[in-house]
Amino acid sequence: MTFWQVDLRRHAEERFLAVARPVPAGAVIRDADVRVVRVANPSGLALVGADRRDEVVGRTAAVPLAVGSLVVSSQVGPPAWPAAGQAVIAVPVKVGRAPAGLTKGARVVVLVAPAAGADQSGATPPAGQTAAEARRAVATVVSARAGADQAGGQVVTLLLAAGEAEAVASTSGDVALVQLGPGQ
Repeated sequence: MTFWQVDLRRHAEERFLAVARPVPAGAVIRDADVRVVRVANPSGLALVGADRRDEVVGRTAAVPLAVGSLVVSSQVGPPAWPAAGQAVIAVPVKVGRAPAGLTKGARVVVLVAPAAGADQSGATPPAGQTAAEARRAVATVVSARAGADQAGGQVVTLLLAAGEAEAVASTSGDVALVQLGPGQ
């Protein structure tokens, strides 16, 4: 235990950049988006030192930057999110069609059912997919917020395979989200 304590004292004065407010992938990082924090970094992570602030401010966030996270050099540069083969879509979700307290990182099954009173055949799915595939997909929640035009509804932003995103976006109907448990 003595070695760890000595190492912490040796690294205790290191200053690094942390994210002060959320920055979406592809957005320009502004001065107010980062702050200086003191952190011991004995593991040698590629954290961006406070003295390199000018290498971050004015550049593009390659991935979404979450508040409180430490800035790593690979997070700055050309957008790398969503990754190749993935896409991000936003879907309106009516009251009662998603679990309460849905949070970022949750894995969900996206189901699109024909809207009440709509033609049961729904929209034509993209080439190479059946109607059943166009109405079901597995995704990761990026964000969930109250819907501006829906009383009690929400808009949920999802990360999923590009083909599935296209299928969900091209299918008309009501969206329901089913949250999956760990490892599903």
